[in-house]
Amino acid sequence: MIAKELQKRILSSIILIPIAIFFILQEAWFFLFFLSICFLVTSYEWIKMNKIVSFKVIGVSYLFFAFIFTYLLRETFSLGLFVLILIICIFTDLGGYIFGKFLKGPKLIKISPQKTYSGAFGGFILSLVAALVYSKYTEIGFATHLNFSIWNEEAVSKIYYLFVMIISFTSQVGDLIISYFKRLAKIKDTGNLLPGHGGLLDRIDGMIFAFPFSYIIFKTNIFSIF
Repeated sequence: MIAKELQKRILSSIILIPIAIFFILQEAWFFLFFLSICFLVTSYEWIKMNKIVSFKVIGVSYLFFAFIFTYLLRETFSLGLFVLILIICIFTDLGGYIFGKFLKGPKLIKISPQKTYSGAFGGFILSLVAALVYSKYTEIGFATHLNFSIWNEEAVSKIYYLFVMIISFTSQVGDLIISYFKRLAKIKDTGNLLPGHGGLLDRIDGMIFAFPFSYIIFKTNIFSIF
């Protein structure tokens, strides 16, 4: 069962990831078009999932601003930084799935009975490894968006590790929030658009929190306190 589910997830990713990368690398209007489609699809899934009107309104409003901030993140800062956050989210989800499925162990929280401590730990580990590999072989422009009172390589490295952990944590919290609302609605997935993943909202539940939060972090220059 696990092998079949994993195979579906891999096949869906093979289709989804190249499409996403194509639009991410395009000019602003193409990228905005892509985000608009994602907003419409996730809004539909959210509205369909929730029966309470206030939940529908708050959720769609949040999605609107989340996608706006996602757009602004890429346009205001660097593409390399945007891709870094994308990688952190993807490998957080992948690490959580792999470690959680194969190591199992104690459950993390009642609102999402499939989540385990081993999965949460695996998400942190795999996202950090992926981020370190990415930074080693690419020029992400991370340090250019920081403003330290004392500028040195060691400080940048520490902030980089901290940033990866914060975004991985945010992604996992986003996953749990959507899981909570799915549990309220008594459904397993927000949709069936992506075999092995469920709906689009299932796939990007962590990202819709990680991207806006990343934008706020760099826009407010919060790391300047170090």
